[in-house]
Amino acid sequence: MATDGIDVGIAVASKFIAVGAIVPQAQAKVGAVASQCYANPRLGSLILKLLESGLNTNDALSKALNEDSDKEERQVGVVSIRGDATAYTGSKCSEYAGHIVGSGYAVQGNILTGPGVLERMARAFETKRGELVDKLLDALSAGDAAGGDKRGRQSAAILVLRPSGGYLGLTDTYVDLRVDDHPDPVAELRRLFSIWELTLLNREDPNDVILKSSVASTVQRILKGLGFYNGDVHGNWDEATEEAFKAWAGLENFENKIRNDDKIWGSVYRYLINEARRRGLLIND
Repeated sequence: MATDGIDVGIAVASKFIAVGAIVPQAQAKVGAVASQCYANPRLGSLILKLLESGLNTNDALSKALNEDSDKEERQVGVVSIRGDATAYTGSKCSEYAGHIVGSGYAVQGNILTGPGVLERMARAFETKRGELVDKLLDALSAGDAAGGDKRGRQSAAILVLRPSGGYLGLTDTYVDLRVDDHPDPVAELRRLFSIWELTLLNREDPNDVILKSSVASTVQRILKGLGFYNGDVHGNWDEATEEAFKAWAGLENFENKIRNDDKIWGSVYRYLINEARRRGLLIND
């Protein structure tokens, strides 16, 4: 779990069904909590309330654990939006169990193949450039490559919150993906994220744009073949072409990527081209 001062998030993998339903809890502008080993999700709710009241992560975790009679069986990590982090590994957690706390993050695990899992995760998180979601995914992949859960693989999840960073700016859910049962859950989680990113995240390279006027004929031909455009293929991006393009984009769940100017995102245009090829439409692109 980690924060960059804007986003808060958690990435997790385990030999456990639907680990994303149990371990991660977070609140935008407040922090994130991961409760595992013999997880107690109630700790997450309590700790988040304590963080919101102004306590730091150490005090919030200590206060919550004092109310848990089985705390020696727990493993809990906490990070606040302010960047402070802490973690706790109970004495009865199954070996190998441990944690690493760094600036703005905490890495923890139990029933691991060894301490190298945590060390690789921490190193990956610290060295990866990009947004918090990229750092969390790299850390999770590094831990998986280092051996991860010594019982094997089953599920993985990632949750990242950003104020108004979700769908159309109407939620705080920037990324929320789960792989509940899969032979290679971390790889599958990354595959799902690539779809989520393409469809929902507005973080394209600002230079990766294409002038509508330069591809009007191609887009008209494709949209005509797909049944969205009924006009002539004349090469002018007119109102009918714009409406047809928006209708296609909405059906493909790209409403988050529609631009109200003279350009198309390169990622969306490439998707349209690939969709035309997949459908067997003859185009000159």
